[in-house]
Amino acid sequence: MKWMIASDIHGSEYYCRQLLEAYDREKAGRLLLLGDILYHGPRNDLPRGYAPREVTGLLNARRQDILCVRGNCDTEVDQMVLEFPLLADYCVIAEGESLIYATHGHIYNEQKLPPLHRGDILLHGHTHIPKCTRHGSYTCLNPGSVSIPKEESWHGYMILEKGVFVWKELSGRERMRYTVGADSVTMKPKAE
Repeated sequence: MKWMIASDIHGSEYYCRQLLEAYDREKAGRLLLLGDILYHGPRNDLPRGYAPREVTGLLNARRQDILCVRGNCDTEVDQMVLEFPLLADYCVIAEGESLIYATHGHIYNEQKLPPLHRGDILLHGHTHIPKCTRHGSYTCLNPGSVSIPKEESWHGYMILEKGVFVWKELSGRERMRYTVGADSVTMKPKAE
């Protein structure tokens, strides 16, 4: 199955629409959201097109396709308006011999690891910075942020298909690539 993975929409209707357009263009089978769906939180400026009610409607229309974990800005009040489960701290996905432990990143991250075996993948958002770091026994991946990218990164998402993770801008331009079990990540040059 082809997965689209995204994090940190933070209530931006503008960027949520672009994400869903990319989802259609990619023809992904499922959309995995890594939290911080509706609100921007006290440490972030309002993203462009901040409109949580509209984001709710856009995502509820795709509820059958969405798997989601809770971010630090997501609450029980959000679950009252979103028509897909939102409040799980993590989910796990089997990818070949590896386990993908998907979480937001505010509870489990590289400093506080969940239960992982050699070759597993820790997948999280929260930092708003795209990342691929190989450690001795596991790999840490981050898709970055849909609406509030940090450290000069891009508005983007990841695609996972047949053991390959691809980081993309919302426009579809590829930025990085990692094959499960590989020793390195392939970086694409920055846009001119």
